[in-house]
Amino acid sequence: MPDSPSDAPSLLLSGARLTDGRTVDVRISGPRIEAVGTAGSLTTRGTRLDLRGHLLLPAPVEPHAHLDTALTGAADGPPPQRPEDVRRRVTEAALLQTAHGATALRTHVRVGDAQGLGRLDGVLGAARSLTGLTELTVVAVPGPLTGRAGADGLALLREALDRGAAVIGGDPDRDPDPTGHAEAALGLAAARGLPADLHTDGTDTVRLARLASMAGELRTEVALGPCTGLSLLPGDEAARAAERLSAAAVTVICLPQGGCSGTPLRGSPPVRLLSAAGVRVAAGGGALRDGFNPVGRGDPLEAAYLLASQCGLAPEDAYESVSTSARAALGLPATHVQAGFPAELLAVRGDGLPGALSLAYSRIVVHRGRVVARTSAVREYRDSGAAAAALDLPRQGRADSGPGGGP
Repeated sequence: MPDSPSDAPSLLLSGARLTDGRTVDVRISGPRIEAVGTAGSLTTRGTRLDLRGHLLLPAPVEPHAHLDTALTGAADGPPPQRPEDVRRRVTEAALLQTAHGATALRTHVRVGDAQGLGRLDGVLGAARSLTGLTELTVVAVPGPLTGRAGADGLALLREALDRGAAVIGGDPDRDPDPTGHAEAALGLAAARGLPADLHTDGTDTVRLARLASMAGELRTEVALGPCTGLSLLPGDEAARAAERLSAAAVTVICLPQGGCSGTPLRGSPPVRLLSAAGVRVAAGGGALRDGFNPVGRGDPLEAAYLLASQCGLAPEDAYESVSTSARAALGLPATHVQAGFPAELLAVRGDGLPGALSLAYSRIVVHRGRVVARTSAVREYRDSGAAAAALDLPRQGRADSGPGGGP
């Protein structure tokens, strides 16, 4: 039951800068923002946090992770797959992403093969232990859903849902019958009233059109990703694909940081073309230091930075892909730095979004009205010569907040 205003813990974020240039106080009561006023105008009987020099943003989320394989890139041989080993890795990886600012995560977990549902049990255990720090939802990704193995795959997928997986996954490109695989996965989504999130590279436009058509007939949220193959298509063909995806209200989740396991293509789809066609585009991290991307960071701000620097999105649109659009893709309510909205917030050192996307290392993360993570970085200059004098630095150097800038 939500906290009532009278007994909810109160938190005051004072002197924070917003992206529109205003400097404000933000009072939080329980899991929601209670009031936003000019700097110095609000008081609290609870905790006060000085955010002078910080940019305050709606918190990002992670819409596409593979946490069961995270942090295994340096392993000698196959990593241990016992449920307790998976739970430990998932917990550590989720905390890393929470420290980056993600207050909700969606992770894909393969079910079937030799591990059966063991990995799923480990991930679900981690999700329970992370309650209060972040929201972790699980996508169950089956093996083949057609042919001789299809009945077993569908039964295992149903059992995964009964155990706690909240989203129906699928990998039609790897099934001998891609259309049949998609029909089975989406049909189960419709029957259960659950969202679906399918892997596809999008290179086969006929198959993609069929996927979009099937998704458009459902009364449930459908996401496709990473759709990197769309960037390889001729412009007119890619534009037609974008129109079909838009008409079907499908979300495309791109992975600018390096894709995910089972996806041979890297890079991003043509995000500006998709957005112009009205497709909701969200960005995720994909691989986090696993065999597919051993240096993956799982940082939403890095994903937004890559969309701005490599794909030509404006910083505001790039950040929206990891915040507003990603939250919508996960079925989460929108959040803004306004009274009445969920208190899901990220404060970074600096005074503008471009700087935050490029070098935001100092971060404060608020989830459900509580500070759940803080990361501090210190930058020091040790130059007593002309450079220090030119920058008006003390001769013994200067320490500040870190590469994100700000006082």
